[in-house]
Amino acid sequence: MFPPIPKLGDYGISPTRGFLPETLPLTRLPDPYYNKWEAVVANLQALILSKRLRGVVDRLPMLDTIGLEHDAEWRRAYSLLSFMAHGYIWGGDSPSDRLPPAIAVPLMKVSEHLEVPPVATYAALCLWNFKPLFMDEDIDNLENLATLNTFTGSLDESWFYLVSVAMEARGAPIIPKMLAAIDAARRDDAATVTDSLMDFAVGLDDLTRLLMRMHESCDPRMFYHRIRPFLAGSKNMAEAGLPHGVIYEDGSGTDEYRQYSGGSNAQSSLFQFFDIVLGIEHRPTGEKRTRDNGSRGREGLAPPPKHNFIMDMRRYMPGPHARFLGAVQSVANIRDYVDQHSDNPSLRLAFDACLVALSGLRDKHIAIVARYIVVPSREVRARSRSRSPETTRRQLNLATASRQPQGIAYDTRAGATQQEAGKRSLKGTGGTALIAFLRQTRDETAEAAVDDVTHRFLSRKAKTEGEGDFFAGKPEGVAGPVEQVQVPGLAGIWTMEDDVGGICNY
Repeated sequence: MFPPIPKLGDYGISPTRGFLPETLPLTRLPDPYYNKWEAVVANLQALILSKRLRGVVDRLPMLDTIGLEHDAEWRRAYSLLSFMAHGYIWGGDSPSDRLPPAIAVPLMKVSEHLEVPPVATYAALCLWNFKPLFMDEDIDNLENLATLNTFTGSLDESWFYLVSVAMEARGAPIIPKMLAAIDAARRDDAATVTDSLMDFAVGLDDLTRLLMRMHESCDPRMFYHRIRPFLAGSKNMAEAGLPHGVIYEDGSGTDEYRQYSGGSNAQSSLFQFFDIVLGIEHRPTGEKRTRDNGSRGREGLAPPPKHNFIMDMRRYMPGPHARFLGAVQSVANIRDYVDQHSDNPSLRLAFDACLVALSGLRDKHIAIVARYIVVPSREVRARSRSRSPETTRRQLNLATASRQPQGIAYDTRAGATQQEAGKRSLKGTGGTALIAFLRQTRDETAEAAVDDVTHRFLSRKAKTEGEGDFFAGKPEGVAGPVEQVQVPGLAGIWTMEDDVGGICNY
């Protein structure tokens, strides 16, 4: 007998808002006891700019979480404390490897209650950090959204978060529709499954158009230099100034370093849900598909989850959301159902349409990564050559770390070849090198196609400009050496070459 199909209400998921809270995030904690937290975050940009945030936080009293009652209050407290924590760590000339008890203790308590790590996750930055401008309008409309908290106070930062919020809201109706499709597959209702898949494909195309609006109000250089450094975690951040991580002081005198990944769109439960219901299998970055790991589980069940970056990011989701994905994993049957109905061309076409749409979304995301991370990082490295070491090291954070010829991308062994250094540089933080991860994720989407034509279309390799052209191009392999540029990503540090680095993950 198959396990029951998960009920959204059991996991705090809304049928209309998805993984966004059914109750809108609070704009302020109602208990005056927490006014000091609210005051600090309300002035966060000025305190960071004046470099006085650490002094103010050091003088804060340690507030208890006893005054937090409803879930919305716990979420507001988590977002406030996360912004204060990352502002404290990254808001100086060099990062702080210690969080004072006034932040660390309540942040750990709130995080334990919400089942999230004590760091600025996707939930703190996006899911629980927005408000509608007009209550009678939909929250999937970017023009009707505003952020509650930011590090910089800039439109660019708000827009960066709100694009994700709008995508979460726009994609929410897909969740109950695909759960209904799973139930329909159990009943052998091919018409319902086909209709659900077609709606899913249209929804994915809509999400792609939302993602492509990122450039409208978020400048790549503003993001790279001013916003992105505050989103870093403490995991594998040696080149950015945190070789061991961060000590969360609890007053006990025990100095224990902790390491966490920073905020990443890989922590979005919505996009992991898409992969699960379509039966898309992901492997650790760099691992090739083999006959063994490409095989599927028994009928009606998705293959068991594997240890890779995507699975690791579930630890950064709110606990109920992560458990929901696990429950969906145990009942996912759409891909198997399509495989078993090879005589139904409409069903197979609808399924492959979803894969084409999801692959297209991931292509657009890779393009955004290149524009917002790869290009600015190379500009930084080029500029740093003309500056003295004192100038380039005046401030140490996620952006300035990319100027240093050391770390992952730099091989100090005498005689080491560029190719050898490049191979070692493919390791990223949180278990991935980002563009390599994104490209592999896109390619794994193509592997799920049921039609050979669709599979060949999605697996095609783009030709480089001028390839095979006697007059305009050069034969492959003649190009000069590619400079290795190390660039930290949101969740840590990646080596920036053509195949690595990026903003975030889907």
